[in-house]
Amino acid sequence: MKNLGNSCYMNAALQALSNCPPLTQFFLECGGLVRTDKKPALCKSYQKLVSEVWHKKRPSYVVPSSLSHGIKLVNPMFRGYAQQDTQEFLRCLMDQLHEELKEPIVAETRDLDTSDQDDKREGDRSPSEDEFLSCDSSSDRGEDGQSRTASGMGSSSLAETELLIQDEAGRGISEKERMKDRKFSCGHRRSNSEQVDEDADVDTTMMPVDGRASPEMLPGPRPASPCRTPEPDNDAYVRCSSRPCSPVHHEVHSKLSSSPPRSSPARLGPSYVLKKAQMQASGKKKKELRYRSVISDIFDGSILSLVQCLTCDRVSTTVETFQDLSLPIPGKEDLAKLHSAIYQNVPAKTGACGDNYASQGWIAFIMEYIRRFVVSCIPSWFWGPVVTLEDCLAAFFAADELKGDNMYSCERCKKLRNGVKYCKVLRLPEILCIHLKRFRHEVMYSFKINSHVSFPLEGLDLRPFLAKECVSQITTYDLLSVICHHGTAGSGHYIAYCQNVINGQWYEFDDQYVTEVHETVVQNAEAYVLFYRKSSEEAVRERQKVVSLASMKEHSLLQFYISREWLNKFNTFAEPGPITNHTFLCSHGGIPPNKYHYIDDLVVILPQNVWEYLYNRFGGGPAVNHLYVCSICQVEIEALAKRRRIEIDTFIKLNKAFQAEESPSVIYCISMQWFREWEAFVKGKDNEPPGPIDNSKIALTKAGGHVQVKQGADYGQISEETWIYLSTLYGGGPEIAIRQNVAQVQELENLHGEQKIEAETRAV
Repeated sequence: MKNLGNSCYMNAALQALSNCPPLTQFFLECGGLVRTDKKPALCKSYQKLVSEVWHKKRPSYVVPSSLSHGIKLVNPMFRGYAQQDTQEFLRCLMDQLHEELKEPIVAETRDLDTSDQDDKREGDRSPSEDEFLSCDSSSDRGEDGQSRTASGMGSSSLAETELLIQDEAGRGISEKERMKDRKFSCGHRRSNSEQVDEDADVDTTMMPVDGRASPEMLPGPRPASPCRTPEPDNDAYVRCSSRPCSPVHHEVHSKLSSSPPRSSPARLGPSYVLKKAQMQASGKKKKELRYRSVISDIFDGSILSLVQCLTCDRVSTTVETFQDLSLPIPGKEDLAKLHSAIYQNVPAKTGACGDNYASQGWIAFIMEYIRRFVVSCIPSWFWGPVVTLEDCLAAFFAADELKGDNMYSCERCKKLRNGVKYCKVLRLPEILCIHLKRFRHEVMYSFKINSHVSFPLEGLDLRPFLAKECVSQITTYDLLSVICHHGTAGSGHYIAYCQNVINGQWYEFDDQYVTEVHETVVQNAEAYVLFYRKSSEEAVRERQKVVSLASMKEHSLLQFYISREWLNKFNTFAEPGPITNHTFLCSHGGIPPNKYHYIDDLVVILPQNVWEYLYNRFGGGPAVNHLYVCSICQVEIEALAKRRRIEIDTFIKLNKAFQAEESPSVIYCISMQWFREWEAFVKGKDNEPPGPIDNSKIALTKAGGHVQVKQGADYGQISEETWIYLSTLYGGGPEIAIRQNVAQVQELENLHGEQKIEAETRAV
């Protein structure tokens, strides 16, 4: 890729992502799903870039100018030609891709008994900001085109089935792929971020809300992060919800929650609740809107964080969704403490691995600066054993003692107590992104940790860091790509080493220069960001089995439609999860009217024997043999359009009459925040109604119960008739009326009359 001016951070990140098969295969083979009406349509720019990079007749290098322009519109931090951090670019890019490609998923959740606040568990799925975009699916918006019937799709069933064909190396060998220049088979955190604050006794068990333990349980939402400093300080990129963590958790979950809130909701992961042995849940259910996208399906995992009070043994539990793990690099002393803690099975001290910098005097400060400078100039082998990636993971997941200035605020004891904090992985992502914290930013200076971190090319095993409730079956990873930084904390250059999935060779990507390298060169690289992919020989064998079934050309009386997106998961995921045909079906089992004209992009036709094998192996569904437009959804869409039209026409009529009044006796106030939500709904920008009128943020209650508008509040003025109309439809409140004094109005009218008479007299 061409360097556009200090854009090596972007080029290295794009090359690393481009060599992630699940993501690249989605953009190559499921291009019809890349639909959005959100600006700047970065997903379209990325799709175009991926197509150019993997095209058979591609040029010697590509120019990512369109994507560069789009990311600058999303985040002003990347404008200009200053050097930036590749990790922050990755976060911003994937956040925006998620926002543009996300689809809402309605899932049933069970409300627990709220009589005892200690026993209440809830999953917060709200957006990170009130003004977050509407709930409508970006994939629901189709492009102009002719409607295609089911019969019209029959002739292409053979070509579509070829998406399944894999060779022994697990890559596509279909005619479709050969004609497309042997495109390799690639395929499938933030806000809304899943954060669940839970409290329970020590003897607790973890279980999914819906009772299923599938790793494919509704991956969560992601933020368009306003990227911060060149080197992020948070240890794990978690999507923070709009509801801030309680003060109790805010201080003690520094490993996961130190990231500031993002400007968009983090993606939703699976919800879990901790249940006591005697706790009973009520049967009341409610619908909760969640989001997922190809980004969340690939990169989102979840971590279980527990804090135990050493006085009352109360355990506070938090489940958080992450997109990447930012790992500390332990020094020689920290490594010794860490190994000691591992062998002796005792918690590591708070601040191990250099995360805790206590206040110090000027002499100590200068001495520390000199020490760090000397350490950075001397080869790392001089100082002791080599740090491994497993050491960094162990440092991240090590138990921390919470004492001294970092004591735990126990809600049961109602005071600060000594505690212990633990972190474990609850669900592993399909592709694990690991960020090594090589940069430190102190008050007066910044420096880079140049220590070599040894990392495996194959067989990274995360079993030692899994929670016992972990739903992931495959725990080993193979390296896909690694991004390296050469230079200092102030300046430097980024390159990427990536393994080509087609021939298995490693290549160095240095802007527009690409060089084949030996794997030993990769192992000796100074890694900064690493991408690992789940490895499973069983998944390869299953694909080969499907290939053999599809090649049998067995005549079947029935043909089945299956989600193209799930089929892409099957071809590229180690754990694709249950078949999810709901991506192209409505809740009534038909095709939503707004998706029918591009249904060919959403489904693939399978013979009966292939469908039966996949269904028996993975479950899910539902089975679909016929595609039809859902008449119920059509009626609902027409009713919704009529409702919107009536509401907006009525409001315009009432507001026009209000504007014609010279001196209204009463004026009602309405929250502009609620009004903007209502306006987005009636104009078709949001599919969900705004809910009851909420004037609480603009209301100020005086003595005697009188309610008036707050000084400087964000509100609008409407007539009494408009207020009655809206409150009748939506309810809510409180009612805030500004009434004029009748005597004062009469006096103003008399004064106006006298001035009019005087003016007429002067004219005569």
